[in-house]
Amino acid sequence: LSSAGSPDPTIMGFNYYLFLHVQVLKAFHYSSPWKGQQQMYKLDIGWPKIPEYFNGQTFCVAVDSLHGLVYVGQRGDNVPKVLVFSEEGYFLYSWNNTVEMPHGIFVLNTATDSSVWITDVGTGKYGHTVKQYSPSGKLMQMLGTPGNAGSSLIPLQFDQPADIFVEESGDIYVVDGDGGMNNRLLKLSNDYKEIWLAGTNGTGIGQFKIPHSVTVDPFGRVWVADRDNKRIQVFDKVTGEWLGSWSGCFSEDGPYSVRFTASYKYLIVAQLNINRLAILAAPPVGSIGDCVMVNTVQLADETKPHLVDVDMKSGAVYVAEIGAQQVQKYVPL
Repeated sequence: LSSAGSPDPTIMGFNYYLFLHVQVLKAFHYSSPWKGQQQMYKLDIGWPKIPEYFNGQTFCVAVDSLHGLVYVGQRGDNVPKVLVFSEEGYFLYSWNNTVEMPHGIFVLNTATDSSVWITDVGTGKYGHTVKQYSPSGKLMQMLGTPGNAGSSLIPLQFDQPADIFVEESGDIYVVDGDGGMNNRLLKLSNDYKEIWLAGTNGTGIGQFKIPHSVTVDPFGRVWVADRDNKRIQVFDKVTGEWLGSWSGCFSEDGPYSVRFTASYKYLIVAQLNINRLAILAAPPVGSIGDCVMVNTVQLADETKPHLVDVDMKSGAVYVAEIGAQQVQKYVPL
């Protein structure tokens, strides 16, 4: 630190040089695992510009493609829980208000405004909730009873809610159960009423063991990373009817995240325990079939990719890595 207590730019610059050097070595050593396949993504070693702003465990990332912003949720004592960067990698600002332990994060853009949704798995006075914030961090809505873990008998009482996806219509999809009592997928209307609920704890069709991530495609299907069952399950977004599941790609490790590429041709899936991103072919309208792994991106050992998001304009993939305590950006080739 300088005498004024602010970061010394000389030291930060040297640290950043060392960081870039390490990342180049990582990219050279680790990012060519395609075994003859065409490489689809490359690491952007210049993002972010100053990685020292990551000073906690980075659990989630969300992209505001409309405004060119990247939101990062991190955990730790005396660290800002939400960091905001530009898509070029410049740190912009942070906030810490009413966020305890962020798990999932999602940006919603409508015709009139933008908002940031966060699932909070903390056990303190802000935990077990799903919250909507303004882009500057003002709390706008809180779902659930803060600090109280719920049961599956009450729709809006969460127990470690893992991830959220919000449609422009305002319909909300929540996977509730990052190790708590609940193991379910819940759809809510824009006025926060239950539309349908799917799932209980178990291994059968439509049941979950840690539903960890959720996304929706343009064809009316809801995709859920059923983490500990090592499969992805798919549901009809209107009725909640089970449409199929994928398990063939997850013998080594379960899926931790599900996000579509900008073209909706592929599904990006993080596999934390084997430090890998799997790129799966997204089926067109019709039968779900079984998964086809088109490509992989092998990350460095102990990176532990947790959740990802995709810039729906540029196609860039952002990966929140618990082990490395950073977010990395991969750009399509």
